[in-house]
Amino acid sequence: MEATTTFNDMQVHMLQMFSVNRSKRGLTELYQVLYEHYAKRMNDRLNELWDNGVLDQQRLDEINSMDLHRLS
Repeated sequence: MEATTTFNDMQVHMLQMFSVNRSKRGLTELYQVLYEHYAKRMNDRLNELWDNGVLDQQRLDEINSMDLHRLS
């Protein structure tokens, strides 16, 4: 028996939206937009943590010395 994938409404909408532009340039532009969006969200969150005192230079130094590959 073959498994089927069911898409939610957002996934269907995104597939329909992106089926129009199939060029390599369109894909590159999409990557850039998504990268900028998530980079901004990450920076905003890091600034919030810094402003609230959760993150400071000492903690950044600790994180920098960690082997992050071992955490997974």
